[in-house]
Amino acid sequence: MAKKRPTVADVRANKGKYQYAMMRVESWDELAAAEAAGIDMCSVPPELLAQKKFRDVAPSIFAVPGVALYDNPGTTDDFLRWGYKMLSHGADAVYCAASLHTVTRMADEGIPVIGHTGLIPSKATWTGGFKAVGKTAESARQVYDLVKRYEDTGAFGVEIEVVPAEVTAEIAKHTQLFLVSMGAGVGGDCQYLFADDVLGQNTGHTPRHAKIYRNFAKEFERLQQERIAAFSEFVADVKSGAYPESKHLVGIPPSELEKFINSLPKNNGEIK
Repeated sequence: MAKKRPTVADVRANKGKYQYAMMRVESWDELAAAEAAGIDMCSVPPELLAQKKFRDVAPSIFAVPGVALYDNPGTTDDFLRWGYKMLSHGADAVYCAASLHTVTRMADEGIPVIGHTGLIPSKATWTGGFKAVGKTAESARQVYDLVKRYEDTGAFGVEIEVVPAEVTAEIAKHTQLFLVSMGAGVGGDCQYLFADDVLGQNTGHTPRHAKIYRNFAKEFERLQQERIAAFSEFVADVKSGAYPESKHLVGIPPSELEKFINSLPKNNGEIK
């Protein structure tokens, strides 16, 4: 029996009862692998979701389109139009790190919105850069307060990123929002990682919360060396005359070749 794609109502009903597995995917291959592996939810680029084949590839995945804040439309009305467009393409919820006013407008129109608290990359300057948030009582209370403000907007959920697990667990006791945990412990309702990190294909900084399950970077480097070797062999074959061989070429019956040659103008072998 095919796995059923969860609804927002299903996710809410499962709060505190089930840990969802969520992954950020960037390609069709990653999306197909997520579906085959039983990943529950995927953060996806909007342009991927917009393709008609999306649901053929991932019929059971709860899809959350999202992009970095400054890559999104700038005004509240633009975000609202974007949210409608994503739902029309089959999104189950949308990620939005814009203002609480914008989230309120979207939620008022019935768009399930997932906000962001803790380490918010687009706003990291306000919390001291790319580092953990909530390690002091004051900072933890700020994370909690933002979660409660998201509740007031009518949001469906909130990503809570790089916050101490104990803080997340306490916050979870005080909210009905769906908590997407990225490096914030099992107090959240969902564990979220990027495919780039899981596959070991991130050549930059690997976050503390990431777990690397495969070393694709090493495999990509091996494949690149194989590409170079294959191209070099091709060059050598061209220079030596080893390519092309007769098996790579089409033929012509001798009689037809003779007719063709006889049809050509006579110029004593000179090209004019």
